[in-house]
Amino acid sequence: MADTCGQVILGSGLTVLSHPLMYIKVLIQVGHEPLPPTLGRNLFGRQVYQLPGLFAYAKHIIKIDGKAGLFKGLGPRLCAGTIGTVVHSKVVQVGQSGRSGRLVRKGGTSPTLGLEVRLTHEEMIARSCATIVTHPFHVITLRCMVQFIGRETKYSGVFDSIVTVYREEGILGFFAGLIPRLLGDVLALWICNMLAHAINTYAIDDSMSHTGELKNCSQAVTGFFASMLTYPFVLVSNLMAVNNCGLAGGLPPYASVYPTWVDCWRHLSREGNMSRGNSLFFRKVPVGKMYAVDQKRFF
Repeated sequence: MADTCGQVILGSGLTVLSHPLMYIKVLIQVGHEPLPPTLGRNLFGRQVYQLPGLFAYAKHIIKIDGKAGLFKGLGPRLCAGTIGTVVHSKVVQVGQSGRSGRLVRKGGTSPTLGLEVRLTHEEMIARSCATIVTHPFHVITLRCMVQFIGRETKYSGVFDSIVTVYREEGILGFFAGLIPRLLGDVLALWICNMLAHAINTYAIDDSMSHTGELKNCSQAVTGFFASMLTYPFVLVSNLMAVNNCGLAGGLPPYASVYPTWVDCWRHLSREGNMSRGNSLFFRKVPVGKMYAVDQKRFF
């Protein structure tokens, strides 16, 4: 219980600190570009048109809503983080109690492939349960953020937002975008753990110095690589969570209405927007796109 409380406190602190970054990332993911591109230079010194980065975007939000405006949607996100940590911890405990002995990864030795697969499978179940339970709060968080585009106040609080979603969309409204999010989480976990296992087994010798640090580093590197590969699932999930929900950022003419997440994926793929929002720095103007001043987005 003490470990879970510690994780909740630490996670809440990190959530507060990282919230402005997520807020800006989500607005970029849905295609909102409030500031026109400017002429700058790339790493090779060539002149290119660039989109405003993280800090310029943050200054724009502060100019309109003040510093507190950077924390829209923080309440439901904190709820999601707290509940998700508790659910994840409980499911992990159930998995451990079901074993004949407690099997864990040890920093000095590499687990067998069978053990790695079993541990990854248990972690997948725990993460999936936490994601499913907390997804309604994730949906509300995203919609609170996207209201910045149309200056709406439809989603103003956790409980009021729950009532709004249920009244307009029913139970299914709380799980908009869940499938691609789950798929992305599962794929990222398996890619990360299997790659890390291969590196730790065949590239890092247990007799080497600082073996534990090297294995932790390999886990971090493969985690970053896996998140890059599965980013399109995150993008599609976030877009579907706000699509056709009554907000300007999820309705025509600003955004298309997608019947399913597969249609959203296909449309983004055709437009070459599968990595939109993946970078918050050195953002190039999309090739073949025109900036619309009135709608503050690219076409």
